Amino acid sequence: MIEVTAAIIEEGDKFLIARRAKGKHLAGYWEFPGGKIEAGETAEACLSRELNEEFQINVSVNNFVGESVYEYPNKKIILKAFTCRIISGEIQLNDHDKIEWITIDEIKQYDLAPADIPLIRLYDKARNNR
Repeated sequence: MIEVTAAIIEEGDKFLIARRAKGKHLAGYWEFPGGKIEAGETAEACLSRELNEEFQINVSVNNFVGESVYEYPNKKIILKAFTCRIISGEIQLNDHDKIEWITIDEIKQYDLAPADIPLIRLYDKARNNR
């Protein structure tokens, strides 16, 4: 099983989703950005590294939201989600072709990557428990 991270980057009552660029795995799907955890790396360190690589931003990794296990035809992943906040940098797109800042009520308008879908419910629950 491949361990992967997902960042729910918050700004006020909105959060960021990003659309996978053409030529990438799951091109056209929206997702919470993140990536594969490397050997010896914590999930939090992975998110910091991936968000810097993908968007040229530095983030604070805050609360663990939950995880989603998903089996693609050729691999099985466990997706670990955390809330984050941008602390420096301006978003630049490298692996994605578009971003949106949306509210929880707007998420149904977007075609999310399958592994990310369960994270919406977990995030909504965690948000309501703050």
